Amino acid sequence: MTSHALPKLTLESVRIRAVSVPLKRPIVAKVGEYRKWPFILIDVHTREGVVGRSYLEPYLEKSVKPISQTLADLAESFVGKPLAPLDVYRDGMRALHLVGREGVTLIAISGLDMAIWDALAKAAGVPLAVLLGSTTGPVRAYNTNGLWLIPLDRVEREAAELVAQGGFKAIKIRLGRDKLKDDLAVIAAVRRAVGEDVQLMCDFNQGLSFGEALLRLHALDDQGLSWFEEPIVYDNLEGCAQIAREVKTPVQIGENIYGPREFLKAVKAGAADLYMPDLMRIGGVTGWMRSAAIAGAAGLPLSNHLYGMISTHLLRASETADWLEWSDWVEPILATPLPVKDGFAMTPDVPGVGIEWNEEAVTRMAL
Repeated sequence: MTSHALPKLTLESVRIRAVSVPLKRPIVAKVGEYRKWPFILIDVHTREGVVGRSYLEPYLEKSVKPISQTLADLAESFVGKPLAPLDVYRDGMRALHLVGREGVTLIAISGLDMAIWDALAKAAGVPLAVLLGSTTGPVRAYNTNGLWLIPLDRVEREAAELVAQGGFKAIKIRLGRDKLKDDLAVIAAVRRAVGEDVQLMCDFNQGLSFGEALLRLHALDDQGLSWFEEPIVYDNLEGCAQIAREVKTPVQIGENIYGPREFLKAVKAGAADLYMPDLMRIGGVTGWMRSAAIAGAAGLPLSNHLYGMISTHLLRASETADWLEWSDWVEPILATPLPVKDGFAMTPDVPGVGIEWNEEAVTRMAL
């Protein structure tokens, strides 16, 4: 599709709502315990009648208000202007120089950016993956919906449930318990439940000190895990790099990296072997594609963190696409959830991203 054939849209208004969705399996991790998961819903309305949709996952309900206010202020500055995500990203970042290019400010830009891309793809009548120059199709996925720091006697049953949920060939477990033997016991229990052919990714949720991480990861290095994710605090790039050099299991980071510039810093530091940006922090579709170009040039495998439906489109358009992290947390508020079969998620073959709201559920779960 040539550029002159793309539709011209004008931003008219942005509707921002928030919901809190009960989790089927509460999150129990080093970063905290969560029984509900908040979402900020974004609807970008255009004068031409096209509506672009996206959402944010701000973790904490108390974060909803400041993010929503920043998002509203940002959107107001673009009312009446052409719907152009690269312009919005550029001008939004320039406007934020004096207050910082990370945190709430970049999160707001990300939410608006994703909704704008959805609107453009809808107006063009093609899936976002196609607008970005790729095709729709399957993306291999792993299930991240459970196996938190739960009691050992629940691990085998939950592992089997996660595999069965979509015929998954890979699932994620959380490690970093008080003692090494407890982590080893969890790995053994999962293996008993799912067998040797299911891949196991593990996440420490930044729960270890640097010294603890060196000891623990060396001790777990022969367990056949697909990766060690965020063993230490995310911004200790030098420490991450040392760990990545010392252990043979690949080190995975990225969900807490803010924007392509910080992504480049991590890559240049050799902080990890694998990367998994989070759309809320990396800068939405625009930030993802710029980071994907960096990962592609460096030959580094790229997975996503959350935002499964839109991430299918982006992984299809990324040179070094690796794994889709699949969760069902957002499903209750979606009209059509992202299906997974035989361990693959299918990129929605509809105009846009595929996000439409279940308005009854949105009303019922409103914050």
